[in-house]
Amino acid sequence: MVEARRLTSMVLWGPAGTGKTTLARIIASAAGYAADNLSAVSSGVRDVRESLDRARTRLAEHDQATVLFIDEVHRFNKAQQDLLLPATESGEIVLIGATTENPYFEVNAALMSRSTLWRLHPLGEKGLLTLLARAEELRGVRLSEDARTALVAIADGDARAMLTTLDTAIVLATASHAPAGAPVTREHVALARDGRLVHQSRDTHYDQVSALIKSVRGSDPDAALHWLVALLEAGESARFLARRLVILASEDVGLADSHALVLAEAAARAVEFVGLPEARLTLAHATIYLALAPKSNSVTRALGVATESVRARVGEVPAHLRDAHYAGARELGHGTDYVYPHDVEGAWVDQRYLPEDHADAPYYAPSPYGEEATLVDRWRQRREPPKTPVTPPVE
Repeated sequence: MVEARRLTSMVLWGPAGTGKTTLARIIASAAGYAADNLSAVSSGVRDVRESLDRARTRLAEHDQATVLFIDEVHRFNKAQQDLLLPATESGEIVLIGATTENPYFEVNAALMSRSTLWRLHPLGEKGLLTLLARAEELRGVRLSEDARTALVAIADGDARAMLTTLDTAIVLATASHAPAGAPVTREHVALARDGRLVHQSRDTHYDQVSALIKSVRGSDPDAALHWLVALLEAGESARFLARRLVILASEDVGLADSHALVLAEAAARAVEFVGLPEARLTLAHATIYLALAPKSNSVTRALGVATESVRARVGEVPAHLRDAHYAGARELGHGTDYVYPHDVEGAWVDQRYLPEDHADAPYYAPSPYGEEATLVDRWRQRREPPKTPVTPPVE
């Protein structure tokens, strides 16, 4: 789109520090569009109207289209988002919205339907090291290898956070009256992180994360809490730890206690909302709960078996399950003989849902632990044919 100089409205979705704002500016500049920037945090309806007026004037007088960049677009209420619809529809502006929240939940469906969605992921080690090399040159400083490793490790893919820590470490290194040309060290980085960076090699980092996960999986709340605190004291990202707990809630607790996933996801949101150091309480809460919860890996095993089977052969959708809503579908046999379960006593029908060449694929093997046993018992009872009541003989 940039090379063709024909942009369409888009939403950039990704975590903080992944370059959404920078990317939007590059896109507008490289495509030859004027740029107008708003922040949904501080802008209101009046600011949006004024920006749209400027775009119309620019298009009429100079034949130049405008990119309206709105940071944190999910913060706009429905009325503010609706105000953008006519302008994006008519082409008076190209909207580029940036958001850290899932746009399918936070951005109006009408606005999403007029935009393309681009997912930005946390920066990897290679990208962060490239940014650090540029920062060293621009700042005129030199980093020790340990300092460079520590900055990348604590960034958790967030370039802005990494560069902010670097700037603070440079100030601290200057204030320490180090000899001219001395590098910024790991100790300076640790001070910039309020001391939350202990001596932790890359191997130690992964070992401690592994120990945390295995302690929760092993239902040892004391050990789980020990490794959680060790990681936090080492400056580990609270966001990273929260993500690991969300994954663990499905991987190791699973259907034995489905509430564990709800609690872990709530903890992850609380970490974003509260931040450190208070978020330590939330992480400890979730860690102890997950350690105490009954365990089942049936979801993990079922997903693995299903993935292996599908990658080998997907199979054809049975005719009675195919979409029968469009004209001509019935003539093709689509939907024929499908029985709607809600029309049957017990809401269960003995009909095939897997492809014919996947007969009786045993993907899911339930465990007998926690809530899963109750769920499976109910599931099996529903699959039993309804029993016809016996009419007593008439005397």
